[in-house]
Amino acid sequence: MPAPVIVITGATSGLGRLAALRLAEQGARLVLPARNPARAAETVDLILSSTPSAVVETPLADLSRMPDVRRLGREMADAHPRIDALINNAGLHAFAPRTTADGYSEMVAVNYFAPWLLTHELRGALAAASAARVVTVASEASRRHGTLRIPEDLTATPSFTARESSDPYGRSKLLDIMFTKELARRVAGTRITALCLDPGFNVTGLGREVRGAAVIERILRALRIGDPRTGADLIVRLATDAEFAGRNGEYWTVRGPRRIEPVAPGDDIDLQRELWERTQELLLS
Repeated sequence: MPAPVIVITGATSGLGRLAALRLAEQGARLVLPARNPARAAETVDLILSSTPSAVVETPLADLSRMPDVRRLGREMADAHPRIDALINNAGLHAFAPRTTADGYSEMVAVNYFAPWLLTHELRGALAAASAARVVTVASEASRRHGTLRIPEDLTATPSFTARESSDPYGRSKLLDIMFTKELARRVAGTRITALCLDPGFNVTGLGREVRGAAVIERILRALRIGDPRTGADLIVRLATDAEFAGRNGEYWTVRGPRRIEPVAPGDDIDLQRELWERTQELLLS
């Protein structure tokens, strides 16, 4: 059997890197899109030091730029006519508002638009696999999303302070869950399974923008709080374990782990459909 081809975004640090290490140990051929060449090379060296036989590619792309995401997806689809799993792991919690070159809120662009568009571009390659998975890393932070407005929140560039940043971050993660639910309906009857997860609190998710993050991380690690290995384990299981085959549209939390449901209005089927259609108009027109 050929080695499974698995694409993981955000794999040069944190949960994504841990997941990549484990998937390499399982014999997967890894494609790890990265923005920073130095961090990409460092990640490849780390994987090879653990699994010398691993095959790792690191195509460069900026996931905040939709033309770059489109190019990346098409290049990966050309290079790999069959992709067994796409893990949409890259994400950020910004503590100050930033607008991308395309005019979108950075958190919406990276956390939601990039997964949507990359999945769109790779859908043919995923359909060519015997049993493909699309796994998107969401968050229970989605329960603190403020007020969700579709389509307004897709193009809004609100101002917020660090203390107020939880709402826009939560909204971007709620969009991921809604995307997964609608994707599952659209691939029903095919060999693609769409899943999403809450990886729990992880010290690797504190973010570079938090003052004193490195010190806080060392303290929490010493106290064994926020172990990222549990989140990485669930990512790998959803992407590869036979027990999740065909469990389309499910949302899992690392706490258990167990299946959970999104907070309202993320569970609204009509709103999920509208979100998809509005996103499609923005990104594909």
